[in-house]
Amino acid sequence: MIHPKHRIIMEEEQKLVKGTTNLEGSESEAKLELTVDEVVEEYVGSLGFSQMVHVFLVSLAWIFDAQSTLATIFSDAQPPAWRCKTGLCHGNNNSTGSVCGLVPGTWEWVGGNTSSIIAEWNLVCDRRFLAAVPASVYFLGSLIGSGVYGHLSDSWLGRKKTVQLSCILTSITAFATSLSPNIWTYVFFRFANGFTRSGIGICCLVLTTESVGRKWRGQVGQYGFFFFTIGFLTLPLVAYPTRTCWRNLYKLLSLLPLAYSLLLLPLVSESPRWLLIRGRDKEALQVLDRFARLNGKKKLPNNLTLVNPCGSSCDETSPNNNKENLWTTKWAAIRMVTVMLAGFGVGFVYYGVQLNVENLNFNLYVSVAINALMEIPAVVIGTFLLGFTNRRLLLSVSSYIAAVSSILCTFFSHKGGTSKVHNNNSYGGNWGQLIIEAIGFMGASTAFDILYIYCVELFPTNVRNFAVSMLRQAIMLGASVAPLLVVLGRLSPSLSFLVFGVFAISSGVLSIWLPETRNAPLYETLKQQEEEEKHSWMSQNDCALEMGK
Repeated sequence: MIHPKHRIIMEEEQKLVKGTTNLEGSESEAKLELTVDEVVEEYVGSLGFSQMVHVFLVSLAWIFDAQSTLATIFSDAQPPAWRCKTGLCHGNNNSTGSVCGLVPGTWEWVGGNTSSIIAEWNLVCDRRFLAAVPASVYFLGSLIGSGVYGHLSDSWLGRKKTVQLSCILTSITAFATSLSPNIWTYVFFRFANGFTRSGIGICCLVLTTESVGRKWRGQVGQYGFFFFTIGFLTLPLVAYPTRTCWRNLYKLLSLLPLAYSLLLLPLVSESPRWLLIRGRDKEALQVLDRFARLNGKKKLPNNLTLVNPCGSSCDETSPNNNKENLWTTKWAAIRMVTVMLAGFGVGFVYYGVQLNVENLNFNLYVSVAINALMEIPAVVIGTFLLGFTNRRLLLSVSSYIAAVSSILCTFFSHKGGTSKVHNNNSYGGNWGQLIIEAIGFMGASTAFDILYIYCVELFPTNVRNFAVSMLRQAIMLGASVAPLLVVLGRLSPSLSFLVFGVFAISSGVLSIWLPETRNAPLYETLKQQEEEEKHSWMSQNDCALEMGK
């Protein structure tokens, strides 16, 4: 890569040779052509005050993204206890402690019929697997929505407007969910809510990482996951006051995204990298100049122009200026499939372990709070290690930790069945299992966070959001299968933990086929990345041969 000063000198020398340069006009005629990375590093600052504020405002959206995703832990939870109505069910043959052998109307839920959808619509016994459908279709909605939002944000809508659209629709569908008259309407609105919220995470991640220097990309990406953790951690605080009516939970959760999209998101800048590949060079320079001035830097040079990696093909007026296709580029397609397979396993384990907390035989609010707290060391450790450790190594090790912990949990499990549905609302609990499960969840959370950062760095700007959305689809597909295993885990907890362990191992093994990206530049186009990576690979081989001699 030619240094910018050298570019100016070379242009001046060429003009002198041709005899067309005069001393008075040479300085004004010289153009300073830089890439976005070079402008950020040399004029804006790798991570200054303006970018920190930008990252903070964008990352706030992760809070209600987490709350929307994990609300089913409480709204779809199995009620902890039931009781006989006075003198009505004692004569029934019910040696198992289950309500399945009782005559309808002779018993009632202790917390009332509106504490969860299971209590309100009686999703027990032969209807128990209906309880897994809302969570599954929610993740299926997220799967489909990820592809739609990924295309919108990479093409004509952009990162910022996509987040705004997603937040507004998330608010509307969350409120509509609270009005569901029956299980099937509830399923439909959970699907719609999953579809609408899927644009938040992928666009927030890309929007934050594209505004900073390469040194801080990993840490900034992890910063967003910290706010996801805050959303997870505050969810029990929101859910506890609404424990007698699950509908109130969704009404409360519908307020945050709407307020955010109207009050805070307008203060956020669009990604300069996206503006550049859309042919909006002046707007990209304005964003970079604003970042520089807020960082206390001087105004960008008047003769500065941004190097457009896609040349004349970047045309804002064209319906799709991104002529390169990830799926028709062989190396990118193979890489994408590998990332998606790993993502399926990570999503299955990450969301499955969270939903599976009800099978730990602990107080649900305490279990969720402990799992949420384990997200904090996962984010902190991941942020610290990303600064100097290879992404591939972090992904595999964290996956293996999740796998080993899940498998160890099988030794503490016992047959679940209907043990939690009885007259005595007590939780025996097993602290050994809870601690090991929490460590496993921390490993799954770390793998989840690292994989997103890894995906951002594995693909160029013109397909980056699409690539992240494809990863999100794979993760959501894994997550959509997890609730079925959770329901099965009510009968056999050991089986559910064993399956989680197997999938975590597979995700760690798949990372072997991915290249390392630590300290690598963010490329702008598939062609550019292919050429640069090929050149880098050849250089490494030449160095290895020289050392061998």
